[in-house]
Order: sequence, then structure tokens, then C-alpha cells
Amino acid sequence: MHTVLGANGPIGEQLAKELYRSFTHDIRLVSRNPTKIHTTDQLVKADLTDPEATERAVEGSEVAYLTVGLPMDSELWEQRFPVMMRNVIDACAKYGTKLVFFDNTYMYPGTTTPQTESTGFEPNGRKGRVRAEIATMLLSAMAAGTVDAVICRAPEFYGPGKTKSLTNSLVFNRITAGKRPFVPVSAKTVRSLVWTPDAGRAMALIGNTPDAYGQTWHLPVDPHRLTYAELIQVAEEVTGRRIPYTVLPLAVFTLGGRFIGPLGEVKELLPRYRGDNVFDTAKFTKRFPGFAVTSYREGITELLS
Repeated sequence: MHTVLGANGPIGEQLAKELYRSFTHDIRLVSRNPTKIHTTDQLVKADLTDPEATERAVEGSEVAYLTVGLPMDSELWEQRFPVMMRNVIDACAKYGTKLVFFDNTYMYPGTTTPQTESTGFEPNGRKGRVRAEIATMLLSAMAAGTVDAVICRAPEFYGPGKTKSLTNSLVFNRITAGKRPFVPVSAKTVRSLVWTPDAGRAMALIGNTPDAYGQTWHLPVDPHRLTYAELIQVAEEVTGRRIPYTVLPLAVFTLGGRFIGPLGEVKELLPRYRGDNVFDTAKFTKRFPGFAVTSYREGITELLS
């Protein structure tokens, strides 16, 4: 049994599809209100802040994949993420279940230095501190031998379906709607974006590779990183039309965040938009050389066609 905790989010869905396609049909989907992706899926309703519910969700699982996401709300993250991580670690330890954790880069410093698996945690705000806390909690449990686990870390998303990110909401969704896209902070710095189906495929692969455990892995991105200006140029070529855009300076987020909650919640991430954001995936590429990464052109074509 492979169990996806947080199954109906964008990563959980893509992960479940890849598990079914390539590894097993014995899949359990867990969330507050899970829905089937395949007819054979087992559904379990659970609140992972409840330790007993978490145990019921994990019991009988060979591998559990923690892909839970929460709305961009610092207080909510502080209240729920550490509790959920503790409950999942404890449940996996109790039943001897392997744990695969889908993580993000919020705890990394917002500098132009390339990010690798050994980059130290230097969070720039409340959400980053929460992510550092739960990643450290799991790393400590791994080091103590409490749980056999692996961390799969990804940068900002872009992709189809339920995918949510600044890039999707401000750029590609607006292009799809025939609106002028907004570029956060700078159009001239290169971005590292992970295509959500690639993230799901890579996470399933790592979770089913025994020697990958006990480590942190950066999930694969197109190595030919583009700026927002270049991404929009690709969009122009795909759609066959000119797409003018507006750059939203840092001041817009700073001032707007005083009145519009979501703008304030992304403020701690904005330093990484001022300069190049290079998410290094050489470790994954070396270990899994046959993995086909979706190029930005391929991804944009799928989003806008």
C-alpha cells in the first residue's frame, strides 16, 4: 500500500497518477475530503493534526507520501504544519512505514547563490521559519533512525490543473484569460520553475528507489532557465500573438500587503525575484539520467494551447 497524504492537491494528484502508471495500483488517498483519481483508489478522510486519525491513515502502508499544502497564511502554517509533521513521523515510526516528504525552498536564503541540497536554512519570514522547523524535525528523526525517510524539495510551481503559484496566477492564467500578465519584481532575472507533473513523477521515482532514502533531493527543472521576459516571449510564439506585460515592483507588494492579505503573505519570498533564482538539480540528474524533464516550451505550450 502506497499512501498519499494530502492527495487532492496539485502534487498529490500528479504523484498518485504516476504511482498508478508506473509502480502500483494499491493506492490510498488521504485528505479531509478525498476523491478518487482511479477506480481502485482507497479513500480515507483524515485531519493530520489529529494523531489518531493520522495513525489510521498511515496504518498498513509500505510508503507514505506527505504532500499536504495549506493556504498562504503564516498563522495557519505555524499552527498546523509542525503538528502534522510530528504526527506523520510518529505514525510512520509506529508502523515501520517509509516516509517521502514533499518540501519547498521557503527556508533557503533569498540570494543569487545557486541552491543545492546542502544549502543552509536562512528563512526570511514566518512561513520560511515554519518550513525550516518541519524539515529539521524530519532530518533529526532520520538521523536518529526513528523513520526511514527522504526529502523531495522543489522550487516554485508552474503547471496545469490545480497548480497555484505566483507565476501561474500572475502570468500564465492571465495570458489564458486574455489579460495582460503581471511580472513580480523583475522580468530580467532567471527563474527556476518545476512543472508539477514532473514533480509528481520524480517524487514517485525517488519513493520507489531504496538507495534514495536518508537524503534530500532537489526535484528536476528545465536546466535552460529563462527570465520572465523570455517565458512570455515563448508564450507569444506559442499563441501567435503579442503579449505586453507589466512589472510589479517590490513597492506594490509592500504597500498592497497592508490592505490585501495575500500580497502581504508573499512578501518574504520577493527577495529571490530581484536576482537570478538557480535551483541546482545536478544530483538528481546524475542519479536518474533517463528522467525526461519537461522543457519550458513544452510546458507553456500545454498550458496555453
